[in-house]
Amino acid sequence: MNYLAHLHIADHCNSNALGNLLGDFVKGNPDNQYDNDVVQGIRLHRFVDSYTDSHELVREARQLFAGKQRRFSGIALDMFWDHCLASNWQQYHDHGLRKFCEQQRVLVSREHDAELPERFTRVTAAMWQGRWMESYQDLENIEYALQRMSNRSPRMGELANCFNTLDKNYADLVKVFKAMYPDVLNAAQRF
Repeated sequence: MNYLAHLHIADHCNSNALGNLLGDFVKGNPDNQYDNDVVQGIRLHRFVDSYTDSHELVREARQLFAGKQRRFSGIALDMFWDHCLASNWQQYHDHGLRKFCEQQRVLVSREHDAELPERFTRVTAAMWQGRWMESYQDLENIEYALQRMSNRSPRMGELANCFNTLDKNYADLVKVFKAMYPDVLNAAQRF
């Protein structure tokens, strides 16, 4: 799952929004770094990532990516899941996507007392300003995001090519999301 899904899951479970965003930016044991609510959000984020990656439907979907692309299939699918959520938002939340994103921005900005990782601050500032999560409604913005991420280092170059697999298997992958995401929500709720 990516940013939008993690915030949606946090909202669904009444979990800490900041912690659920921080999950990819904090390494190791967060217990002594943040308040308990934030720590629980980080732990939920990690649980959701682990649960999603091990979900049978996701493991099958990863097989669609050939050769070197398979290594980056998890990143590409996480972005695609956010597209599925954003483009079908009204099925998953009562508030409009723009309103939800603004509410989450406000929540995240006031939920912390501790020092946040510099990379987190930089990335989320760009995310809020560029309204990335809203832009995920359009598939071409997923292509753009994958291209941008692939430019971070030469070893990530193959990530840009993953979009062709997403596009070619679009209808099947949407079905995977619609079958898998309720499982993720239920597992997160139990967590």
